Amino acid sequence: MIVRLPGRSRLEGGLARFDRWWSNLSQRERRLVGGLAALLVLLVAVYGVVKPIQAARADARADIRQYETLNARIRAAGTLPAAQPLTAGPVDSVIAAAAARAGLTAETVPLVAGGFRATVADGTYDGVLRWIDEVARTTTLGVRQVSIVRGAVPGHVSATVEFGA
Repeated sequence: MIVRLPGRSRLEGGLARFDRWWSNLSQRERRLVGGLAALLVLLVAVYGVVKPIQAARADARADIRQYETLNARIRAAGTLPAAQPLTAGPVDSVIAAAAARAGLTAETVPLVAGGFRATVADGTYDGVLRWIDEVARTTTLGVRQVSIVRGAVPGHVSATVEFGA
């Protein structure tokens, strides 16, 4: 008993047809068909293998450059400063002490809604910003509202700030 695989007979039949076709070609036609087949193999190799590999390599290099740039920026930025401990004491005196360190004089009034309103009649703009930043960093209070008005002297302002939880 001989068992024939159906796919195998098709393959053998196809190869037999190709062999007959190839045998019927002249020497010149065989060279032309062979050259065309070589050209086709070359095109498939270039556009199916080489070009995708080159594109992937270019993408990888671009990613590496991007990550190296980010790494350099992170190293240039340095380390983050340690978190300052929260300042203890009455909140109104903490706000006034921060204002004094910034070179300002602040009047603090407690608000009914829980929080404090501090007013600086005259101070430098930089000093007011340093004062607001220090209070926000060293206390549990956040800044609710800020009103800054330009003063008569250039660089000087008057400010009203509401601090609250």
